[in-house]
Amino acid sequence: MNKINKAARNRCKIKMAVQGASGSGKTYSALLLAYGLTQDWSKVVVIDSENGSANLYAELGDYSVLNLAAPYTPEAYSEAIDLAAKNGFECIIIDSLSHEWSGQGGVLDIHSNIPGNSFTAWAKVTPRHNAFVQKILQTDLHIISTMRSKTEYAMSEKNGKQVPEKLGLKAVQREDTEYEFTIVFELNQRHQATVSKDRTGLFRNKPELTLTADVGKVIADWCNISTIKANPEIVAQKKEVPQDDFVTRINQCATMEDLISLFNSNPAQQQQHRDNFISRRNHINVQSKNFLNNGVHH
Repeated sequence: MNKINKAARNRCKIKMAVQGASGSGKTYSALLLAYGLTQDWSKVVVIDSENGSANLYAELGDYSVLNLAAPYTPEAYSEAIDLAAKNGFECIIIDSLSHEWSGQGGVLDIHSNIPGNSFTAWAKVTPRHNAFVQKILQTDLHIISTMRSKTEYAMSEKNGKQVPEKLGLKAVQREDTEYEFTIVFELNQRHQATVSKDRTGLFRNKPELTLTADVGKVIADWCNISTIKANPEIVAQKKEVPQDDFVTRINQCATMEDLISLFNSNPAQQQQHRDNFISRRNHINVQSKNFLNNGVHH
């Protein structure tokens, strides 16, 4: 019989996407986010199908690169993820997820080479793609996927003149792929990000931002805040703070940033007030948006 458990985040691993047109800074931004998530370049690996573009930023730190050549089948990507997991990495950057869909030997290529009608062909290809998506979601590592956006141009004013500006539109991947991720960042040509999906509540209704290691660290804190293990050193230094006073401070946090800051600056209170932190986090998420796009309620 299936067991019913209380909902808990339990030190989750983030699955996020960074999408944008060519030149928007997807790879560079993903690397900085990965370092923020792990605080250790040696724990980061890039599955690179972009002709070695990940090596262009080697000066950032001692990360690793797994070069992936055509054919870009779903199975090739899944095997690369398994290899990264076996080698002890904590964060995988898939650069780029678009090749699995539209690249040589990718899903569209496989579909077009199957004889018979289109409907029958999709019945054979879709399960392979779905298995790869599940590999991303079920792998117990942080995974950042970059996706190319279809490009169009619009005229914008710059220094009093009308100039063409490159716009990233729909991602080159299966329809609604963004729904699979916890966070989706969209980059423009100024290397600024907006958020098209955010199940963490950290970036909703916020202005454009630059994706840095600090942003990755904020996301890492969100992943870890619900799992607090008793630490003997913390217990030994535990300060006597009136419970009602500290609970009031927790309940006065209006945003996830405020709550994470209070959590990180009070290690002696983390274990004692675990349930209060989680309760306030859930309340903030509900206030931000009652129902998420995929129908899951926080």
